[in-house]
Amino acid sequence: MGYNFPESLIALEGTGNPRVMFVESPPSFSSPSVWNIPPLELDLSQACAMATEGDLVVLNDTRVKPCRIFTSDEVEILFVRQDTPNVWEVLFPLRGMALGSEFQLPGGRVATLVSKGLPQKIEIRGGSLSTDYFDQYGELALPPYIQRMRGERHCRALDRQRYQSDWSRVEGSVAAPTASLHFDRTHIDDWMKRGVEVAWTTLHVGLGTFLPIKAENLADHKMHKEWCRIPKKTLQLIAQTRSRGGRVFALGTTVARTLESWAQHLLKEEDEEWVGETDLFIRPGFEFRVVDVLMTNFHQPESTLLAMVCAFAGQERVLSSYQWAVERGFRLFSYGDLTIWEKCPVPLKS
Repeated sequence: MGYNFPESLIALEGTGNPRVMFVESPPSFSSPSVWNIPPLELDLSQACAMATEGDLVVLNDTRVKPCRIFTSDEVEILFVRQDTPNVWEVLFPLRGMALGSEFQLPGGRVATLVSKGLPQKIEIRGGSLSTDYFDQYGELALPPYIQRMRGERHCRALDRQRYQSDWSRVEGSVAAPTASLHFDRTHIDDWMKRGVEVAWTTLHVGLGTFLPIKAENLADHKMHKEWCRIPKKTLQLIAQTRSRGGRVFALGTTVARTLESWAQHLLKEEDEEWVGETDLFIRPGFEFRVVDVLMTNFHQPESTLLAMVCAFAGQERVLSSYQWAVERGFRLFSYGDLTIWEKCPVPLKS
């Protein structure tokens, strides 16, 4: 699942005015000619208008926590998840680090490396790492390629605003669900005025979303678990949308992963809210049971996110569409432009 692109297309700032690549589903995959149908370029208002009366748009209300802390020696530590009151799962460069190595954190805390691996684990002394602590000393964890290409290790002031969705409210992610960055509450109002239902999920983005695929065989890739929740109201709206023949739009791969993880449990739609952890790896051959239209950014080669898009719209179709977008200068990745995909009529094998 690779493709080529010039680094100049990697977006380093959000614009608030994305270009949109729309890829409709061909009616049949029996003829190779269907792959020659080019995508369409839309503006954001046209993209929003794709959801019509009777449809349902599902959003992720997670909020990115400022979970990147710099030690006194400027070692960057990404705090992924709290394991016990004093032990955290983290990511940081291990070069020359032995078990028992200590780091001075701001605020008088001391971190000790107690476990290597992916992720590592550190033990904290000198006080807890509360939400207030991260608000005071932490930074948002922008994708490393953005900071590398900027030539800056620290976030810019505008990133605190631009790297959060307009409806983020449940803190817990280490990275943003970036498709949401293109939209604000005026788009929600517009959908609802036109008879489009809007519903919520929560998935806290963690290692499962952003770690690259290293395995030669996709089936051998292990997804890390991420916490997610679907309220009862959202499940009821999904059932109602299905009963009236409407479509379910997932705004982002995190929403799609949450909905399809729930669907794997074969639960009745309206029973109760669904809360759990998911390690579902969606790859070519997966059969989507809930999502009809996927709205998402462009994704990096060899990523689990690109694998999901290929599963949804067909690998050949996705990669040819990406090449079309690269040739036309679309901006890529977290701060880049938007794509919209209609689901394949049949699941495609890898």
